[in-house]
Amino acid sequence: MGTMTIKGKEMRSVDVDWNEFYYTNCPLVSPSNIDQEIGWVKEEFKKMDIAYKFLRSTTENDWYPHYVHNLDNLMRYGGCFPAIHVQADVRRTRLIGTTHVYEGGCMLVRSRDPIYRMKDLKGKKIGITRSLNIIKNDWWRCQEEQGIELMLMMNDMTRDDVEMVDFPYPDDWYDKPEMLTPMENPSELWLKRDHKHDLAFRPLEKALLDGTVDAIYTQSKVFQHIQEQTSKIKAIENLANYPDWTLQGANVPATCTVSDVACEEHPEMVVALLKGLIKVGRWTNQHKHAAAAILDKQTYYLDVEDTYRGIKDVDMVPNLSPYNLEALQINKDFMLSHGYIENDFDVFEWAAPEFMEQAAAELLEEEWKKRSSAVLPEATSLEESMKGRIG
Repeated sequence: MGTMTIKGKEMRSVDVDWNEFYYTNCPLVSPSNIDQEIGWVKEEFKKMDIAYKFLRSTTENDWYPHYVHNLDNLMRYGGCFPAIHVQADVRRTRLIGTTHVYEGGCMLVRSRDPIYRMKDLKGKKIGITRSLNIIKNDWWRCQEEQGIELMLMMNDMTRDDVEMVDFPYPDDWYDKPEMLTPMENPSELWLKRDHKHDLAFRPLEKALLDGTVDAIYTQSKVFQHIQEQTSKIKAIENLANYPDWTLQGANVPATCTVSDVACEEHPEMVVALLKGLIKVGRWTNQHKHAAAAILDKQTYYLDVEDTYRGIKDVDMVPNLSPYNLEALQINKDFMLSHGYIENDFDVFEWAAPEFMEQAAAELLEEEWKKRSSAVLPEATSLEESMKGRIG
């Protein structure tokens, strides 16, 4: 069994076998979350006789690799704070893709309270969670703290104007035996749980409603619309309404990361992975309503239509654009300045665009051969076709 020691704790995972490759997804907007239902990445790996599996398809893997990437043959597509923490403090990975959603976060209060603006919160209590788990990144508190500080700043306020109330919790379920029942697909996690209405995923809501605090942070659109529909809660500020894209850092852009070992020893697997994700992303961009029905099973939008509205302007093809990389750099700098990571690094150097370039080139070549075989006497390569004389 593979092992890695983090802060004195021996992690567990399967022994690395390069005849198989694992994936893990956060419940958010990404092409991999679509692919877990349609399986186009799995098809790319099958061409190479490699099994593509969900991280938790075996009892030998607990949930920790999703947060600390203690498995060489693993791809993680998910929120950026854990991925940044891994690259800074745990192990070397490579960033091979991103997906950005313009959602900065909201400030929620009780709907019937006479609180209508951020300035009405002066002297009042804002709740914030605190994980007691020292192994993984406290990504939820990180996004809460970042969002709260930004909303205060945009309203000419500081933390000194409010009282921040900590809500510590054990956050220790990741390797408990009762949580390790194998599952073939991440969506199986929700078959027995109504995740859109389970307050375990909105732990501060009770404290707000019973008056322990006066306000709490939540994510824009996801969570927000579900919470507002209870009629008991309203938003008085929403960072997603500002034109300034640098305010939209609520654990996004989502990051697609693989280990440096996979990149160095099996670059062909990384390319195959991206070929599948690019195809899924292109399909999703053309079929947003169908994609919304898939994502609604996993995410925290209100329903399918709300999911569609949330993703209709999102480019679902993974990319490494300067815009997305700088957004990650902003989030990394916040984490460093607030003690969520110990070591600094350059996000632009973390990015590995060569794998996406190769994947895109191979897809273009495959598409040319497919189309040319249908209209020409003999299929040619794209390179050969460009050498032909005309006239």
